[in-house]
Amino acid sequence: MKLSELSAPYGARKTHKRLGRGHGSGRMKTSGRGQKGQKARTGHGSIPAYFEGGQNRFSQRMPYIGGFKNPFKKVYTLVNLRDLGMFAANEEVNAATLVAKGFMRPGDEKQMVKILGEGKVDRPLKVTAHKVSESARKQIEAAGGTVTLIELPERKRTKRSGNPSPYEKK
Repeated sequence: MKLSELSAPYGARKTHKRLGRGHGSGRMKTSGRGQKGQKARTGHGSIPAYFEGGQNRFSQRMPYIGGFKNPFKKVYTLVNLRDLGMFAANEEVNAATLVAKGFMRPGDEKQMVKILGEGKVDRPLKVTAHKVSESARKQIEAAGGTVTLIELPERKRTKRSGNPSPYEKK
């Protein structure tokens, strides 16, 4: 076999469509561009894929699609009573000890903790959390443990910033 005898296998090379070469070519008149419009004209057919005909494009609208994000939303790390079985009797249960036992990530120590009543507690524990469900509180206290709630600082609720209006009479 010689280098000059090599050829591509059948179907590997396709002949390109010869557009605008008369009626006999089968691609006459509009040459596969359809009727009129921007894409039918010469030199004006390169419209970017994100263009939506003058409407605000999707990529530009994206930040607003998520809706309102409340900056003051309270997010709790939920811990069930069955998870507290890892703690010994009279041991303290708080955010720091939950991180040490692997229930919370190390960076989440400052997050708020809520204890839920799913499961059972059979030993007295000293639980310190931001919120405790009623059923969880009953079980912890029935087992001889104590529940301490962490008070959240209350924000001063004012109409705007709390500063008096410069036009307000003194």
